[in-house]
Formats: sequence, C-alpha cells, structure tokens
Amino acid sequence: MDGKRDDIVFLASSTHRVDVLNELAVTKCDRHDLREVTGASSPTIGRILADFEERHWIERDGRWYRLTGLGAFVAERFGEFVDAMSIERRLREIAPWLPYELDGFSVDLLTDAVVSVPGPGYPYEPMERNEQLMDETETIRIFGMVLVKASVLEHFFETVFDGLSVTMIYPPTVFETMYAWDPDLVTDALELDNHDVYIHDDLPNSEWCGICLTDSHVSICCYEPDTGLLRSLVDTDAPSAYAWGETVFDRYHAEAHPLDEASDLLSVDLLA
Repeated sequence: MDGKRDDIVFLASSTHRVDVLNELAVTKCDRHDLREVTGASSPTIGRILADFEERHWIERDGRWYRLTGLGAFVAERFGEFVDAMSIERRLREIAPWLPYELDGFSVDLLTDAVVSVPGPGYPYEPMERNEQLMDETETIRIFGMVLVKASVLEHFFETVFDGLSVTMIYPPTVFETMYAWDPDLVTDALELDNHDVYIHDDLPNSEWCGICLTDSHVSICCYEPDTGLLRSLVDTDAPSAYAWGETVFDRYHAEAHPLDEASDLLSVDLLA
C-alpha cells in the first residue's frame, strides 16, 4: 500500500479521527473539548493529536489546538468525499435508470435530490411524491415517459380541469396508452386552453424515463425498460438542475408537433 492510501485508511478507518478533524475545522479546541465531542478517552485523543501534529495537520497554542492550512485542506476535501459517497449511496439503486444520455446531465445535479422509491409492501411513495409536487404548483411541463397508472392519471386530470397549466410532450406510444385509458376524458381535456399536448417521435430514453418541471422542482421519473415497473421519482429544487431541465425541455418542445398536426404519428383516431 502506497503512502496516499495509507493516509486515506488512517483517516477513514477511525471515527474518532474524523470527528476530531471535523471539530477542529469549525473552531479551536482543547483536549477536554475534543473528549466531549468525540466520546473518546484521553489517551485516544492524545494519540490522535500526536498523529495529526506529525502530519502537520494541526498546531498547538498553549492548551488549544487548531488546524493548519494543510489540515484545513484535508478536512475540506475529505468532507467533500464523504458527502459524495452519501449521495452515491442514495442514488446507487436507481443509477441504471438515470438519463445520462441527455445533454448536460450529471449526478452533480442531484446532490440535494429527494429520492422516492417503491418500498417493500408499499409501492406508492413515488406516486404520492408526484401528487404532492403537482398539488404545489400552478404549471407543469413534462416530456417522455410519465406515470400512467389510473390513480395518478385521475389526480392529474382533476388538477388540469381545476386550472393547472400543462404542456406535455409525449412519445406516440405513451399518448396512445393514456388515451386508451379514458378517451372521453382525454378528449375533453384537449379542449382546455390550459392543456397543450405535443407529440415527439424521437425523444431520448422515452421508454424508461420522463422529465417533469413544476414551478420550483425538476423531477426525473425512472422505469425498468423491460417490465415498465416504476423504479423511482427523483426531484430537486436546485437552480442548476432546474436550469438543465428547462434547457432540455425547450429543445424537445421546439422539435415536437402539436397534437392536431401529428395525426400521422399516432395509431389512435382522436375524432372517433
């Protein structure tokens, strides 16, 4: 094991070392302070401080210890790594369904995201989160794969008829599935001024991923491509993520066809 790995293991393998480093990153401390914060014994604190001094991570002023510039660098970068791994753990199970192919997407956009997944015996968390976001907004813009379960569609159309401003960009097959669910309801909704529907026959990831923009959040709806099972709803109000979602939506909106001009892309007869 080389020196770099030795130092990584030295720090990461001890909760007490990490706690001492984090506390000194906030303020100067004496040994009593560090024992109180970490719960470590006096000999353990002594060994940690001696090891840190040997690495030039801390300096002593009387009874006080503080980080050096090098120690502050280590604390900041190690903290960033810990944060990154925490994010990675939250996203690990849904990673295969995230839209990496969309221009500008990166995991960095989801650092503050809420991840809703179906749980054992309770598969409704993503749908409930979707409804919550829908109830807290006055406008929605969506493209790609969307939640097409009956309970979700019922709630969606209730909000549309209540005045929710909606712009939808559907792949042909998704619109046809929704239309088949309730042709009369969908047709009535198409007459509303606040409900604009577009068709795009070449949306990326359209069989397993949809993007939704509410007034304040961007959400990514992820499906299992082979089975159509809902894997997760990931949403965030981070400005960088929202800006990315708007850019992607605007691109495909410009390419899409209004529904009344896209009859050749559909197998359903909307006039039937």
